[in-house]
Amino acid sequence: MADAGSDHYNNSHRAFLQAFLARSVLTFEEAQPILAAILTAHEGRPTLPADITTADFQSYLSALNTALSPLDLEIRSTLSQHADRTRVYALVNATSDPQTQLATTHSADEIAFVKRVLDAMFETNNTASAEVMAVAGMQALRLCKPAGARQSGANGQTLGGASGGLTMGQAEAVLAGMVEEGWFEKSRAGYYSLSPRALMELRGWLVETYNEPGEEGESEDEEGGERERIKFCQACREIVTMGQRCSNRSCKCRLHDVCTQRFFRDQPARKCPLCKADWTGKDFVGERAAKGGDQGRRSTTSGPSRRTTMDVEESDEEG
Repeated sequence: MADAGSDHYNNSHRAFLQAFLARSVLTFEEAQPILAAILTAHEGRPTLPADITTADFQSYLSALNTALSPLDLEIRSTLSQHADRTRVYALVNATSDPQTQLATTHSADEIAFVKRVLDAMFETNNTASAEVMAVAGMQALRLCKPAGARQSGANGQTLGGASGGLTMGQAEAVLAGMVEEGWFEKSRAGYYSLSPRALMELRGWLVETYNEPGEEGESEDEEGGERERIKFCQACREIVTMGQRCSNRSCKCRLHDVCTQRFFRDQPARKCPLCKADWTGKDFVGERAAKGGDQGRRSTTSGPSRRTTMDVEESDEEG
């Protein structure tokens, strides 16, 4: 194809960048008809979506990333957390944290609310007994106003700029906007979780904010002990917010569902690759962790940045 295989930056690349800006997130299959339409107009001859190869697509991404690099922007890819593990491409900010990025379109109260929702995902609803890493709709709305001097999870700094918080209606609008903007995903049962785009863009910030070293002699399952809240798939090395975990509570092994299938496909026994405990396939990470076994237990954690309850029982309020 004449221009599809060239890294030379031209109007077709600018048009494809505009498409990315409009959508924030694309899969290869979604990009094919877009590129086909762009090349049809650019080259003056028909191009079908099936004519767009992965090499064509990667060539365009390479050219765009070269042009975007001075602006601290980058098109990155990751696999979806869902069972299909579709590869997702997103235009992300390569440097700033979520507060900085949201500041251009959201008020201080809205940013503080989003931070409380993130704290609920990765602190309140992410315990040794239940790694839900998602927030039920009603629980999220209850975070519309700060509870006293609410502090961030990692460094203990009080969230600045917030006043009286938001009304529930305003909070609901912010949540809908975060889904529309591609930061959050909302499940059929009404749970909010981070989208693939957010996991790519906030990877470093999430680790820095929610992973803290514990005191000497503490283990992850000790009450009040610091934990490695952001864990990575043992197979693909991406963050796991939906998948499976080792049945051994002190083991850090996590796998996405599809990665689990692939990992154990040729293994004679389903054993954890780290601690060699039996891999049950019934110990979950994500929304499923809120729906069975001891996942309904109340969580009580200590420290200024900890929540005192896990309100995941509201999961069906919108389901």
